[in-house]
Amino acid sequence: MSGRFVVFEGGDGVGKSHQAAWLAEWLTDRGVDVVRTFEPGDSPAGQLIRQIVLSPSTGDLSPRAEALLYAADKAHHVYAVVKPALERGAVVICDRYVDSTLAYQGAGRVLDLSEVESINRWATEHLLPDLTVLMDLAPEHGVGTMTERDRIEAEGDDFHERVREGFLALAARDPERYLVIQARDSKDANRAAIAARVGALLGLPGDHQKLSDAPGTMQS
Repeated sequence: MSGRFVVFEGGDGVGKSHQAAWLAEWLTDRGVDVVRTFEPGDSPAGQLIRQIVLSPSTGDLSPRAEALLYAADKAHHVYAVVKPALERGAVVICDRYVDSTLAYQGAGRVLDLSEVESINRWATEHLLPDLTVLMDLAPEHGVGTMTERDRIEAEGDDFHERVREGFLALAARDPERYLVIQARDSKDANRAAIAARVGALLGLPGDHQKLSDAPGTMQS
């Protein structure tokens, strides 16, 4: 595969979707073929899985069943969306990937991390991102500020703190493949750091200081 795979990770309400949208526009302006996608749910089958795992109406779902549903979404997402785009040479920008399952279901639900990772690596055919941008933010400043919450977002403070620690542990395990961003730092500084890292990954000209405003205001 000749494309590049860039993933944005982090807890709820940290601004991943906002930064992913900005990066997609920044790269498109430079003539890069970009596919922006997300998990769970960016396929017809995935939409059904997303409804099950995130709807409050699902109720108390077994942590193992939850982990397997997320793995199923990833398997089909890689097959139907990610790999075809990479094979044609596109840059795929994805909002959440395997690390989210390792952090939320592994650390958050306190499942065996090696088992969760083994299932997800198999489901995704061992496809790793070229770069993972981890947006780090204390839960009280992210999910704690959200007035409407899905089934996962509605979990307690301890759960979301374990998720945050899980993400940071994954980044510490493989630091060369991660860019850890403090989400409360200035917007311009964060964009410059992302642009510099992605620009270097793609061999783009060094115009990283000329950063446009990010589109939209959505957070995830």
